[in-house]
Amino acid sequence: MAMNLKPLADRVVVRPLEAEEKTAGGLYIPDSAQEKPQQGEVVAVGPGKVTEDGKNIAMEVKAGDKVLYGKYSGTEVTVAGEDYLIMREGDLFAVIV
Repeated sequence: MAMNLKPLADRVVVRPLEAEEKTAGGLYIPDSAQEKPQQGEVVAVGPGKVTEDGKNIAMEVKAGDKVLYGKYSGTEVTVAGEDYLIMREGDLFAVIV
């Protein structure tokens, strides 16, 4: 996939996972009732935050990591027909291993 986004500083670009369409019991959930996903895959990371004394703090996540984030975290953007979230690394809660 050709990614045309390069995040700056301590920001990451996340592709949200698809919302669940069925319940555990097999019932289909209409689009209006589906919850926003809180998991995604990191597709790009910035170079890291620069401190006041000029040192670069390396990012802890990398492209390909599966992550958990808050329900209302990040800014939604659409690039080449795909939806992404751009958020600060600090808005990520965990990496799924």
